[in-house]
Amino acid sequence: MKENRYVILFVLLILVGVSGYILFPNFQTQEFDQDVVENIMDGVTTTSIAESSDSINSNNQEGNNAIESPIKIVPEIENKLKLNQTMAINDKITSYLLIGSDKRNNESEDSYIDGQRADVIILGFFNETINKNALISIPRDTLVKNLCTGTIERINASYKQNNCGNSAENIVAAVNNLSGIKIEHIASFNFDGFEKIIDSFDGIEICVEKTQREGYAFELQKGCQKVNGSTALNWARSRNTEVLVGQKIIDEDGNDNSEWKKMDNVSDLSRVERQQYLVIQLLTELENFSSFGELLQFIQALEETFVVDEGLSINKATNILWGLRTVDLNDISKLTVPTTPYELEDGRQVLILNGNFYDFAAENLLIDE
Repeated sequence: MKENRYVILFVLLILVGVSGYILFPNFQTQEFDQDVVENIMDGVTTTSIAESSDSINSNNQEGNNAIESPIKIVPEIENKLKLNQTMAINDKITSYLLIGSDKRNNESEDSYIDGQRADVIILGFFNETINKNALISIPRDTLVKNLCTGTIERINASYKQNNCGNSAENIVAAVNNLSGIKIEHIASFNFDGFEKIIDSFDGIEICVEKTQREGYAFELQKGCQKVNGSTALNWARSRNTEVLVGQKIIDEDGNDNSEWKKMDNVSDLSRVERQQYLVIQLLTELENFSSFGELLQFIQALEETFVVDEGLSINKATNILWGLRTVDLNDISKLTVPTTPYELEDGRQVLILNGNFYDFAAENLLIDE
């Protein structure tokens, strides 16, 4: 019974919430055409004219397209991006792409970009040849060449519509090109909805080695504690985390007079690690389901959270559940593609692959060479 619960929650969170799709076929859906993806990769259509929104079967629009200042193409960058090219993986791979999209305004901490963007990019990787499963994160700041426009950009900026394809098709083309893997299905979620999922569990446990905070957004004490969805997401997305120096000091008026310092090595990669941590913690929460009603509440939260591609039929969802009936959390590798920090001429910080995906997969025993 416990094993079946793991399968259900794993599918719900990582594989597009398919059980919810079976019970409540009211998820927002988005067009996703594999032929369009192949055309983008082959350069059949090349344009940089963006449309106002994507085709989504919902009463809500996707929101503004994310816009970032163009990145100047120089020989050094083009040379470094050669590692983005990789050999195709010939093993029998089933793969899914999970996108966490974030809509920010000009008051956001990351004010260089406005509107929708792919803040979380996770590739669900299932190698049926050697029975190897992995969650592979691609940092949003990873530099890629846009296959439609020929421009250089962060991979999260490819999550937008233009005349080559919609946002899903464009980012899938980027990930496909980077990994050499054909993406079967895609799902996106927004952070407000993900917060609701965490709160549906009455919080989630986070364990840290040092007491840490960021302003009034969150404060976590050394050790383990259960926190609500807002605190968990603020922690996962924090770029300016501080750690406590010495003992905490609270004066008689309740003011914090402690000494705090900025945490070392906080980066996009540390945010990726925290995101993976939250996903795994959510998976372990399945042990607490004691009734169908509790699971139903969780699925209802997903109904307002996920946008899935139109190709995810009930039959396919059932097949996925059946194929994953023996999956165990301990068998799922949590990985991040290998990158190196790089500073652009204008001072912006990005990440560049320091190895191709095929070698990365081989080194982590994800494929049968």
